[in-house]
Amino acid sequence: MNIETVVVGQLETNCYIVSCPETRTCAVVDPGAEPDRILAAIRRLGVKPVVLINTHGHVDHIGANRDVKEAHGVPLALHALDVPLLEHAGDLELSFVLGAKPSPLPDRLLEDGARVEVGALVLEVLHTPGHSPGSVCLLGPGVLLSGDTLFDGGVGRTDLPGGSARDLERSIRTRILVLPPATRVLPGHGPRTTVGREIASNPFLT
Repeated sequence: MNIETVVVGQLETNCYIVSCPETRTCAVVDPGAEPDRILAAIRRLGVKPVVLINTHGHVDHIGANRDVKEAHGVPLALHALDVPLLEHAGDLELSFVLGAKPSPLPDRLLEDGARVEVGALVLEVLHTPGHSPGSVCLLGPGVLLSGDTLFDGGVGRTDLPGGSARDLERSIRTRILVLPPATRVLPGHGPRTTVGREIASNPFLT
């Protein structure tokens, strides 16, 4: 599995291009802004998108959905509980500040335990509510794309509509911290970390 990070937008969202080296196909995860840069990275890598995935529906993670989807004709996947966030994202003043376009609705509704196939690569969906009701993480071989659930030395904010500190803590402790300590964690913003590092030093989890 190859993972390319494209940091996009004023909120510096990590858009991940997750590709299968055998088939040269890829998933585009959280295209939050700057579609031209994302599409240029796809061309540079020489991979073919087969699915577009949002870890959650906040505007800084969905702002380039429309452009990437239209450029490659791929299905969009999102958890059902965050569909209302897509439907109302265009009403937010922040969407104008970030230059986000209204997102199409998802073609596939993700569920806990679902498998997203990208060539020979399989990403398992972990439903991790807390930052938003429909937040998910994507688990691949030795790596977790954690969206805005868990960061290097931090956790997702819960003061936005639909957020829940109790749900977030439960999600992190029961779905993420139980993974092998060596599991790499690739968050929605900021640097990479590992499960073991967060267990040992994340101040929000002590």
